[in-house]
Amino acid sequence: MRRTRVLTAVLALAAGLLTGGPPALAAAPPERSAVAADAPAGSALAADTYTWKNARIDGGGFVPGIVFNRRERNLAYARTDIGGAYRWQEGSKTWTPLLDSVGWDDWGHTGVVSLASDPVDPDRVYAAAGTYTNDWDPGNGAVLRSADRGATWRKADLPFKLGGNMPGRGMGERLAVDPHRNSVLYLGAPSGKGLWRSTDSGASWSQVTAFPNPGTYVQDPGDTSGYASDNQGIVWVTFDESTGTPGSATRTIYVGVADTENAVYRSTDAGATWQRVAGQPTGHLAHKGVLDTDNGHLYIAYSDKGGPYDGGKGRLWRYTTATGTWTDISPVAEADTYYGFSGLTVDRQNPGTLMATAYSSWWPDTQIFRSTDSGATWTQTWDYSSYPNRENRYTMDVSSVPWLTWGAHPSPPEQTPNLGWMTEALEIDPFDSDRMMYGTGATVHGTENLTNWDRDATFTITPMVRGLEETAVNDLVSPPSGAPLLSGLLDIGGFRHTDLTKVPSMMFTQPNFTATTSLDFAESNPHTVVRAGNLDSGPHIAFSTDNGANWFAGTDPSGVSGGGTVAAGADGRGFVWSPQGAGVHHTTGFGTSWSASSGIPEGAVVESDRVNPKTFYGFKSGRFYVSTNGGASFAASPAAGLPSGDSVRFKALPGAEGDIWLAGGASDGAYGLWHSTNGGQSFTKLPGIDEADTVGFGKAAPGASYQTLFTSAKIDGVRGIFRSTDRGQSWTRINDDAHQWGWTGTAITGDPRVYGRVYVATNGRGIVYGDTSGTGGGDDGGGGTDPGPGPTDACAVTYEITNQWPDGFQAQVQVTNTGSDAWNGWSLTWSFPDGQRVSQLWNGAHAQSGSAVTVRNTDWNGTVAAGSSVGFGFTASRSATNTQPTAFALDGRACAVR
Repeated sequence: MRRTRVLTAVLALAAGLLTGGPPALAAAPPERSAVAADAPAGSALAADTYTWKNARIDGGGFVPGIVFNRRERNLAYARTDIGGAYRWQEGSKTWTPLLDSVGWDDWGHTGVVSLASDPVDPDRVYAAAGTYTNDWDPGNGAVLRSADRGATWRKADLPFKLGGNMPGRGMGERLAVDPHRNSVLYLGAPSGKGLWRSTDSGASWSQVTAFPNPGTYVQDPGDTSGYASDNQGIVWVTFDESTGTPGSATRTIYVGVADTENAVYRSTDAGATWQRVAGQPTGHLAHKGVLDTDNGHLYIAYSDKGGPYDGGKGRLWRYTTATGTWTDISPVAEADTYYGFSGLTVDRQNPGTLMATAYSSWWPDTQIFRSTDSGATWTQTWDYSSYPNRENRYTMDVSSVPWLTWGAHPSPPEQTPNLGWMTEALEIDPFDSDRMMYGTGATVHGTENLTNWDRDATFTITPMVRGLEETAVNDLVSPPSGAPLLSGLLDIGGFRHTDLTKVPSMMFTQPNFTATTSLDFAESNPHTVVRAGNLDSGPHIAFSTDNGANWFAGTDPSGVSGGGTVAAGADGRGFVWSPQGAGVHHTTGFGTSWSASSGIPEGAVVESDRVNPKTFYGFKSGRFYVSTNGGASFAASPAAGLPSGDSVRFKALPGAEGDIWLAGGASDGAYGLWHSTNGGQSFTKLPGIDEADTVGFGKAAPGASYQTLFTSAKIDGVRGIFRSTDRGQSWTRINDDAHQWGWTGTAITGDPRVYGRVYVATNGRGIVYGDTSGTGGGDDGGGGTDPGPGPTDACAVTYEITNQWPDGFQAQVQVTNTGSDAWNGWSLTWSFPDGQRVSQLWNGAHAQSGSAVTVRNTDWNGTVAAGSSVGFGFTASRSATNTQPTAFALDGRACAVR
C-alpha cells in the first residue's frame, strides 16, 4: 500500500462552494492561535462553540517515527507523514493530536519529518514540519517548538522545504536535542541544504557550514516532478551523552548522511569540526543510528534504498566508540536479504538488548529481529517450521481495530492480520523493557509483555493506535436513513459508520479499492449506494443495495484507469460515471454495461439532482452541463462567470429540484460560491465570500425551512469551517484556531438527522465531525441526545511518586471512572500533608491554595467513558518528608484510593 498522497489537483489549494446572498459574519471575541510565529498571533472570528471529534477509524496511515522521552516515564510521541504529531496518554492508552491548530495557509506543516522530546526538560518538544520538498508544497518548512508538551506551539520558519511525505521519511531522527545543553538542537536538512543548528531552544537556526557532506542519494534522478529526484540529505543526529556534563554542550555527535559511500560523520568538539568516521561500511544508506553509551556501541541499520517502500538488501553494523572497530552484526547473510534494515532500538534498561526491523519486507510479512548480546546472536518474530507454514513467537489480537485483517484470506506463508509493512519506527520503552511500540503503513502496534520473547514464551501484539487518526478523505455522504456516515478514503478505501464512536468492523470490500475517489447514494432510496475508486487491477466501480454494508463490483467501460466521480440517480435506477481514462458514461441497473454520454467532455465532475431521477449535472473548465434523460446526453448551460479551472465541487440540494450550490476556483481568477435555483441555467455568485472549497447540507435549524449549509471557506478574511442557516445570507464560523486541520478542501457534509452536526474531510487527520453546543448535537450514532453528564458515580484514584530528589519530586495520578455513566468534564481535589507545592502539571489545569490542590480536565481529556481512566502528571517541591495524600474527591465526591 503506497501513500504518496498529494492534495486534490495537487494543489490548486483553491476550490470552493458556497451560497446566494450577501454574507455577514457574527462578531465574536478574538482567540489566540495555538500555532504562532514569534510575533503575536492574530485574532479569529467565532460565533458558535463546537465540540470536535474524530469518527473513529484508528490509524489508517504511515507512522514513520515514535519517540519516547528518556527522562520521564510514559511520555511518548508519534509523528506521521501527513497527519501531524501525537502525544501518548498513559491513563487512557490513547494518542492526543498536537497539530490540529495548523491552518490552511500552512497546510504543509501537518507533515512531520522529525520529532524530538527534550531529555532535560520533558515539557519541551520539537517538530520539524513540512510535507514536500518540491513545488507540491508552496511553503517552506519550519521547526515548531512547545514548552507545554505540544498543547501550544511557536514556529521558527526555515529557508528551505522539509519532506514529511517524501521518500526517505522513515529515516531519522533528523532532529535532536543536546542531552547536556538542551538549548542546542541539530536538524538534518534534505535537498542539499546541509546540517543546521539552534542554540536558543529552536527559536532561530543557522547552517553548520563546517559540515562537509549535504548528502548525495536520490531515489530516481529522472523524476521530473522533483518528488523522487530530491537529495534525501542528512537523515539522523545522535549525541554521545558520555562525552558531556550538564550545562555544557555534548562534545561527540554522530550524523547520518544519505550517501552510500560516506554515511556516517562525527564531531568530537561539540560540532566545530567534522570528520567521516574511518573504516565504515559502504554500499548502503544508514537509516538509523542508535547509541548505547553504557557499552560504548553505536548501532546502525543500513539499507540499499531510502525507503519507506523500497529496499532490497540491508545490513546491521556495530561501531565500538572507544576503539573505532566496526563489526557486522547482521542477523542473516546479505545474500539472504531481500529487504533493508530500519526500526532500530536499544533497551535502555538492558542496553545489550537491541531490536531491528526488515522494514521493506512486504511479502510474506515484515520481520522483527532481537538480540540480547549486543548483536552477537539474534532471534526473530517468526520462522518457517516447514515451508510454507510459519511458527510465530507472538500472538496478534486486532479485535480493537478489526479492519486490520483487510478481510483477507491469504495462503501460507502470508497470514492475516500481518505484522505490518514500512516498519521504520520501532521503540522499546526506556522505562519498561516489556513495552515496545512500532509503526506500520497503517497503524501503531505494540506489546506489553515483550520479554516473554526471551523466555521462549509468546508475547501479544495489539494495536496501540486509538486517537491517532491518519486517513486522507476524498468524499463523505450522510444519508437520511441507514448509517449516518459513509466515507471515501485514500489507501484504505472507506467505511460505513453506524456508530461514530466505534471502529467499523471492515473497510469497503468486494472490491477493496486502494482509494475511493467518489461515492453517492440514491436520495429517495438510500439503501442504493455507488462508489468509484482506484485499483491496480480489477473493476473501478461498485454498488450496494443495503446502504453500504455489502458490495458487488460493476463492469468498467473500455479504457478506465481510475475512479473519477460517480453519481446515483435520485431513485437509484440509473447512474452516471466520469472515470479517469475514459469519457462520461451512463447506465441503468448496476453497471453491467455502460453507454457513452454525449455533449460533455471527458474528466467532467458529475452529480445528480436529488429529486428528479432523470436529471444529472456536470462541470468542466468553466462550463456547467445538464442532462434530463438519465445521462444519455448533456447540454452546456448558458451560465457564465464560473471558475475557469477544474478545482470545483458542487452539489444539488435534497428536496428541491434544480437547487444547486457550486464552489471552487483559484486565487488568480473566479473563486467563491455560486447558487442556482433553475437547474444550472444561471448562477448567482455570493458576494463577500473571498474563497470557498466545499459545500454540504444538513438538517435545517429549528424554525428554518431551508437546510443548513456548511462550507470550508474564507469569509471576511478569515479561513475556517462555516455554517449558514438562512440560505447563505449570513455565516457563522464554527471551528476555531485550535481546530483547523490544515487543508479541508475535499469534502464536507452536514447530517440530515442532527441539526448542526457537520462532517469535515481532512488530508491526514481523518474524518472530523463537530456538534454545536447550542443544541448539544446528537449522540454519536446520529440519535440526537445531549452530551453525557459530569461525574455522577464512583471513581478510583492511583497516586504514584515516579521520581524524587532532595527538594522535589514527580508524580503520576490516574483517575478511573468506576461508575456506569460517562463523565463530561471532571475536577479532582486533594490536600498535601507536608506542605508540598505543585510547580508544573501536564494533561490538566491546576490551582493550589495552601495545601489544597484542584486539578481540572483540559479541553481534550474531559470525556471519560465508564470503565476508562484519565491521567495527569506533575512536579512539586517538598521538604524533608513527602507523605502521600490519602483522600481524593472528584467534583466533591470521595474516590477510592488504590
